[in-house]
Amino acid sequence: MDDTLNITYLTFDGFVNIDIKLRYLCFAIMLAVYILVICFNLTIVCLISRHKNLHEPMYIFIAALLINSFIFSTNIYPKLLIDVLSDNQIISYSACFFQWFIYYSIGGAEVLLLAAMSYDRYVSICKPLQYPTIMRKTTVILFLALAWIVPVCEVTVGAVLYANVKICRYTLKGIFCNSSIYTLQCVRSAVISLYGVGMLLNNGVFPLLFILFTYTRILIISYRSCKSVRRKAAQTCLPHLLVLINFCCFIFYDVVIVRLELEFAKIVCLIMALQTILYHPLFNPIIYGVKMKEISKHLKSFLTQVKSH
Repeated sequence: MDDTLNITYLTFDGFVNIDIKLRYLCFAIMLAVYILVICFNLTIVCLISRHKNLHEPMYIFIAALLINSFIFSTNIYPKLLIDVLSDNQIISYSACFFQWFIYYSIGGAEVLLLAAMSYDRYVSICKPLQYPTIMRKTTVILFLALAWIVPVCEVTVGAVLYANVKICRYTLKGIFCNSSIYTLQCVRSAVISLYGVGMLLNNGVFPLLFILFTYTRILIISYRSCKSVRRKAAQTCLPHLLVLINFCCFIFYDVVIVRLELEFAKIVCLIMALQTILYHPLFNPIIYGVKMKEISKHLKSFLTQVKSH
């Protein structure tokens, strides 16, 4: 590529050269996973929106989380499917910037939604008599608005800070645009680095500490309570904890592996990146569809109707 093209386009360096037949196999697998992600997530969202007994804060937050998974996958998969069959995996700088923007906006929204869900479970189990007055419709709407708006605003500020930065490198170590975009700078900006740390604290560390606090309180209250309270806590909190653990792995990969630029074999980095985009969006709807009693009941009824037709 000539110099002009280098300035306009970036190259992904995370792909491994494989035989053309294996490429088609990988394409078929990833396309199948993407279709499953769409079907699984939207099915649960539709069930929640359709049944009035699921119009409760806990299920509304679950629906929002699954919408996030759908947007996250749609941001990554179409370009990835094209790249799997391409000899040269390139992307325009503006398209990469947009993918980065959606990636971190959705990531920030997800951890804030998990924090809202943990607070909802805390009030439900630890303050059951006050639950209707605390978790009102306006409270839920406020939490949803903050979960989506705050990360978008913070990422927008980061985008403005980075917009005029001069880049000297045109190769990204990965298969999609994430924080590796910062490695393209000619000179590392201290302001951007400090702002990135601030975003990590606001959209990662602090919400996770809050979630840890709420679930610790739930555990203490449940341990001191009767068997029915412990059962309720286990039934409603276990799915959230499983999703949280999965999301923490996602954060660990992005921060520790990508942002700190740790050196691993290319095949290892590829497998870890694929785990993030294949496993995470499928994990949420399966966990909630199987482990949440009310959702599972409506899901079984829906599948029975589909089979009968």
